[in-house]
Amino acid sequence: PVGRFIEKRGEGIHHIAFEVDSVGEFGKSLGEAGVRLVNTEPRLGADGLFIFIHPKSAHRVLIELVEPTK
Repeated sequence: PVGRFIEKRGEGIHHIAFEVDSVGEFGKSLGEAGVRLVNTEPRLGADGLFIFIHPKSAHRVLIELVEPTK
């Protein structure tokens, strides 16, 4: 995905990540408020559970919410 981003838009910031306590609850609240999510269910990544807020709901910025695994 990052490679496609660079090919299409050139170098720059791909996304910004924020650490949250409970990505599932946070994502559910955002969805109920009408925020568009890329994935509605948390997925396991290298740093923990994550969801992405769709750029169309965040002024064209891809935002990742991460709940670190301890």
